Formats: sequence, C-alpha cells, structure tokens
Amino acid sequence: MASILRLRKLCYVEPVKCSPLGFESFESPKSEKEPFEPPKIEILEKQLVDEIVVLDKQKRKKPKRGPREWRCVDYCCWIIGYLCTTWWLLLLLYHSLPANLPGLKVAEPPGVRLKREGVTALHPLVLVPGIVTGGLELWEGKPCSEGLFRKRLWGGSFSEIFKRPLCWLEHLSLDNETGLDPPGIRLRAVPGLVAADYFAPGYFVWAVLIENLARVGYEGKNMYMAAYDWRLSFQNTEIRDQALSRLKSKIELMYVTNGYKKVVVVPHSMGVIYFLHFLKWVESPPPMGGGGDPGWCDKHIKAIMNIGPAFLGVPKTVSSLLSAEGKDVAFIRAMAPGLLDSELLGLQTLEHALRVSRTWDSMISLMPKGGETIWGNLDWSPEEDYGCVSAKKTNMQPSGGININNTDGKRGLRVQESVKHGRIISFGKDASRLPSSQVPNLGSKHTAFLHSQMDLSTRVQSNPPNQQEFVHATTSTNPNTSCGEIMTEYDEISRESIRKVAENKAYTARSLIDLVRFVAPKMMQRAEAHFSHGIAENLDDPKYSHFKYWSNPLETKLPDAPDMEIYCLYGVGIPTERSYVYKLSPSDRCRSIPFQIDSSADGSKDGCLKGGVSFVDGDESVPVLSAGFMCAKGWRGKTRFNPSGISTYVREYRHKPPASLFEGRGLESGAHVDIMGNVALIEDVLRVAAGATGEELGGDRIYSDILRMSERINIRL
Repeated sequence: MASILRLRKLCYVEPVKCSPLGFESFESPKSEKEPFEPPKIEILEKQLVDEIVVLDKQKRKKPKRGPREWRCVDYCCWIIGYLCTTWWLLLLLYHSLPANLPGLKVAEPPGVRLKREGVTALHPLVLVPGIVTGGLELWEGKPCSEGLFRKRLWGGSFSEIFKRPLCWLEHLSLDNETGLDPPGIRLRAVPGLVAADYFAPGYFVWAVLIENLARVGYEGKNMYMAAYDWRLSFQNTEIRDQALSRLKSKIELMYVTNGYKKVVVVPHSMGVIYFLHFLKWVESPPPMGGGGDPGWCDKHIKAIMNIGPAFLGVPKTVSSLLSAEGKDVAFIRAMAPGLLDSELLGLQTLEHALRVSRTWDSMISLMPKGGETIWGNLDWSPEEDYGCVSAKKTNMQPSGGININNTDGKRGLRVQESVKHGRIISFGKDASRLPSSQVPNLGSKHTAFLHSQMDLSTRVQSNPPNQQEFVHATTSTNPNTSCGEIMTEYDEISRESIRKVAENKAYTARSLIDLVRFVAPKMMQRAEAHFSHGIAENLDDPKYSHFKYWSNPLETKLPDAPDMEIYCLYGVGIPTERSYVYKLSPSDRCRSIPFQIDSSADGSKDGCLKGGVSFVDGDESVPVLSAGFMCAKGWRGKTRFNPSGISTYVREYRHKPPASLFEGRGLESGAHVDIMGNVALIEDVLRVAAGATGEELGGDRIYSDILRMSERINIRL
C-alpha cells in the first residue's frame, strides 16, 4: 500500500502520461546533445509492480496453523458422524435402486405365500412382549419433565436422553423400597400393537410378524398386544395396573367374539416367564390369583409359542447386576479405557445404569434358575464339551429337514481347552480354570462371611439411626469412603470386604445368589419376595401356592390342559454369554463400581473364552440350555412339572447372517430380537394360528446339543 501511495503522489506532482497498460510514467525533455538514457521512471515502475505482486502473494497466503491435538471426544464424534452418514447413504441407495437388480430382489413375504396356499386367520392371537422392548409413556413427572406428558420415555426416539439425561434416568427408576412408582412419577406401558412393534425408528421387534399376520386376515379384533410395565415384578403388574386381570378378560373376550376359537399366545423373551406366571395366577383363588376355574387354560388356550424363551434364566443378568457389563461394554472398555468411567459433566455411565436397573425387580426374574443341578458346579456343566464354532463353519452344515437326533458332536470344533462354564463368575483367569481342589474354599466360612455382611446391611436398613455405626464397621479400612447419597449400594461395603469377596474365588449358580445378595442387598431383599430360583422337591407342598414360585418352571406345575401345546422357538449358532472372568476395578473414586470384566482374559485361539467372557451356543442372549431344556426334557411327556402331559415341541432356527447390507437384519437370523423377522419362524406361527398342530409342522427341529445337554442333567421328573 505504501508503494501505491508513493506512485499516486508522483503522478499528481509531476506531469505524467499514462501508459496504455495503465501504469503511469514521466516524460522529461531530452537534449539532442545529451546521450540517450532510459527514463528512471521505468525502473521505478518495475520496482512498484514487483512490490505489488509480492504484496498480493503475501495477502493470498494464509498463515499456517499448527496441527490440532485431537481429543477422545473428537474421535468419537467423527466416528459416529461417519457411521450415520454411511448408514443413511446406504439406506437412500437401497430405496432408490430398482428392485429387479441382481441381488436386490426382495423375497416374497411368508404371509403372501401362505395366503396363496389357502392359509387364513382362524385362532385369535395374543402377543406378549419381553423385557425392554415395550414402550413406556409419562403420565406424571417432576418439573424437569415439563412438556413430556404422554410422550414415550422408553421405546421411541430416545431424544430426551441427550436433552436431559439425569431427568430421564430419574423417571425410569422405581422406588427402591416398594418396587413401585416413586413419589410424583408415573410411567405406564403404551397400549396397543404400537407398544412393541418398533423399539426405535427403523428397528423392528414385532412389526414384521404383525405385517405378515395381517396378510392372512389378522387385525385388531383378533390380535392383541398384552403390553405391561416390564420393570415391575410380575405380581406387581397386577397390584398396580391390574395387567393380569385385563389379560384374562381380553382372552375371554377374544374367545367369545371369534366363534369360541381358542387363543394362540406368542410371548417373547421375558414375556415367556411372565405368561408362565399368568398360567398359574389365572387358575389360583383370589386375592392372590385370578379366580379362574381349574380348566380355564384348557378351555381358552390352544397353543403357547414361546419365542427366545428364558425359562431357566440368563447368565448375563448376573454381570448386569454386578457391574452393568456384558461382552459389548467390556469390549468398549478395552478399546477406550476410561470412556465409560469418565466423570466429565458428571456422567458416570455404568454407575447410572447400575443404579437404575437395580430398581427393576423384573431383572431378578432372569437370574439363573435350578442352581448347580441345571447350570453345573466347579467341575462340570451340561455344555462341557461344547466347542466354539465360527458362523462360517456353522453355516457349512446341511440345511433344512427335521432332525431330533443331531447330537453326534460333529457340528462344532472340539477344542482341548477345558472351559468350566459352571463357574459363572470367576475372579481371575486362574480361578476359572484351576481344579476345584485348588480354588479357594467357598464353604461355610466364606458363606458365613457373606451372611454376616448381609445381616449388617439388613440391620442398617431396619434401624437408620445406627447407620453411622454401619459405615464405621464396613469402612474400617478407610473411614472416609462414605459418599452420602448411595448410587450403587457398593458405597455401603468396605473395600476390604470387597477384596475378600474376590480373592481368586469362583461362584456357581448356587453361590452367586449369595454374592448378589451381598452386593445388592436392598434389591434382593425386595425382589426375592417375588421370585425364587430353586428346584422344588415336592410340588404339592402348600408353600408353592405362593406367587413367588409361579414364574419358575422348576417350582410350579403346568395347568391341567392336555389339549394345549407348548413350543420352544429359538435361534442357535450364535456365541452366547455363559460365564465371566472378573477383576477388581482400579478406580477407587467415590460411587464407583469395584468390579469389572477382565477383558485381557483370553483362551486359546479357537477357545470359548474371549475378552473375559466365555461363550456357548444360543441366540446371542439366551443359551440353548435355558431356552430348550423344559420343552426337550422338563415337560416332555407326563412329568411332575407337566402332570397332564401337554405336548411340547422344540423348533430351532439356525442362524444365518445377512448376505449383504441391503438384506437388513436378515431373513434367516437366529438372534434374540432379529429372529422376529425370521421367515421360517413367521411361517410356523402363521400355520399354528391357522389351525395346524405341532405334528403337522413336523414335530421337533433340532440343530443344537440340547438333547445331549438334557441327558446330562440329573433331575427328578
């Protein structure tokens, strides 16, 4: 700029003549006698032009900034952004491409094909959702929930999680003393088929099955979704909402209005044991029961088609109650240490998840049932020779056909590594492998220690003024660890006591009940009034008329309904969590979880122990043992659990992952929720609803080792 101003000054002061190129030059008189010299102004012009060019280049050049240091949050945001963008692009591409391109042709829905074959709606249908999949809407809340009246807080867009997460968690929690609504908060199950057709936008649960049922003639008058608040204990759904009474009335109404046709009930996951509770409740006398006649079930129910049944519990429930973990959380912890434990903005993710889930009594209904008789001990388990197989090898097996004797052991890769699945919780990899003689004794001394700690906790709950005495007793090694508000119940336990609970010990299905009582005394004291996990010695004992036993198939009898049928429909061929290797958490901060899965614990290359979790065959959530044992053995024929000889059928669906991203979640998936879109399962449900029997379907269809596992279980039938 300075050069330009100097140039303009020269132009105005001296007589100038502008050059045709737009640059100004001087003309000075030349003497003929003087030799010719180039005008000095040309040199000046050249210098000015050079300066202008240099200034222009400098102006265009942007100052270089140093490389930005990326934080963990930046990486997470970019990864999430890339994933979302890729997903939406693929979705757009899928819907924009013509359906007749090779590999993109949409398979004919089973409902369309069966309708063409003459299959039509006959028996009314009742659908019973499982845990988590049913929507919950707000009817009354705290001031922080303003504007959310009758909006879904669960089973929707989940936008409120990001807007007001702590308010959202507060409203999902139940009262820690009663197991019912906290003061000033009312969440209720969303009614109708929309309660569980989609869990979130684009993620179906019942929607595909409902759509295919509609194609053969089903609609609102002959199909009903028995929605309930899945957080409550089963008996509390009746006490608070009269959910069992409404289900009884609805079945009776559908029976009458559909030409006295019996009802086909289709429960899923935890809904299976919820409806098992209903079977006993409906024929029991009031006030505890529904007051139906002894033949009510035989009169009104044709078949119960249990999808992904959790009859004998789910081992992953134990890890959820101990540390709010599973294989996925353990993987995230291994890949990004500290991410889930971050105290940034006060979000301690796992602590909040643990605090909320421990108020849900329904979680206890999914604890393993049957003790060591069913799940094994320190040295034995029914799946002891199971070999983990990759999905690719599993899918190389011949497909289709009925096979009830497929127990030759050739389906899996047998490995030399000994996995002791009966040790559901092991503290340290050595404790999961050592012979039982070398595992620290869990006998009377250890049990007495756990009970002494639980008794101390119980005294505190019943006598609050002495709480400081309790804190002093349980925090003797560090008297300043009390945190005031209890978030996870772990703050009521001294670190010394927690260390003694671990110490390389292993816990089986019998001893882990004491372990959960120790780490979650408030929850267990409340929930064990509603659930039991043993095996009945004498089912005629009057004590088994109490509702706490009704959801345990090993402590209750099926109704007297010889014409009814029971199906166990579940996926196989997916590694499913069975037992865990734990370690003490390195964190000592206030309100922290002292245990975590040891993600560094791995077995051999082809073994079943990966990242601190050992796997068996199942549907990714429920092991085959829990899903199939009752239909394969416990209820097969006339047994003390099935005195009227109700026919039972095992129908397994071998998992086949989707061939491409365009296939969505797969038409042959065996996963716990995705199986609801499995073409073969939908066809079985439609045929039974249209009047077919189990024999007409082809009887059992078994691909797993369930028959061999059942033979190994020594239980009196």
